Amino acid sequence: MNPNEKNKIVSKSEWTKARQQFLVKEKAFTHQRDELSAERQKLPWLKIDKEYVFNSEEGNVSLSDMFKDRSQLIIYHFMFAPEWTQGCPGCSFMADHYNPAVVHLNHHDVSLVTVSRAPINKISAFKRRMGWNFEWVSSFDNDFNRDFRVSFTAKENASGLKLYNQETEEGKLSDLPGMSVFFRDENGNIYLTYSTFARGLDMFLTTNHLLDIAPKGRNEESGMDWVKHHDRYDQGEYIVHPWEEVPGNSVRG
Repeated sequence: MNPNEKNKIVSKSEWTKARQQFLVKEKAFTHQRDELSAERQKLPWLKIDKEYVFNSEEGNVSLSDMFKDRSQLIIYHFMFAPEWTQGCPGCSFMADHYNPAVVHLNHHDVSLVTVSRAPINKISAFKRRMGWNFEWVSSFDNDFNRDFRVSFTAKENASGLKLYNQETEEGKLSDLPGMSVFFRDENGNIYLTYSTFARGLDMFLTTNHLLDIAPKGRNEESGMDWVKHHDRYDQGEYIVHPWEEVPGNSVRG
């Protein structure tokens, strides 16, 4: 639909009045978000006693190692299963947004590390292809993704009792996205302070929020079906899903 078909064309004074009225709602939303952020800081913490060892490009690293010399750690659970040939397009869209933010986070006592179940050689090759420089490690040899409920067995998917985003749901994917946030105290104790999944990740996608202020909005037919790997937009065809990269299985972009 052409935006003009649902939008009145008005005088400057009418436009200003309507904008001022909507601004009242926008300010209320901003204040609600501030209150929600303040409440988030007061949530209880969960002590992490289990040891995890990840594979990195420099060798094995622990969960504690990934903090570097900082007290806070954000982990993005990137959908990239061991058998897939490339990372998820949606997670790649997310990574495009946080990749340039890492340097700023690092200078404000926050480390950000990406974790996937794919082996480190696949991760490294895909990371080079995409031109990212954030730290990305493999949980191929541990239960990290399962423990933090972003990886599921075929039996769990078939049962309809898969627990994701604090709820049970049906699905067929072995991996799903999320963020887990940790704090490390002076004694080296690590705590899970927050996690978010599914639509909770939307707030980190600047592109979506820029689209929200454009006349056509997000203009999506089915979720983020328009999103491609950033090196695939100019290609006539692209692979629908990373786990289905086989000859002939593509759609017109």
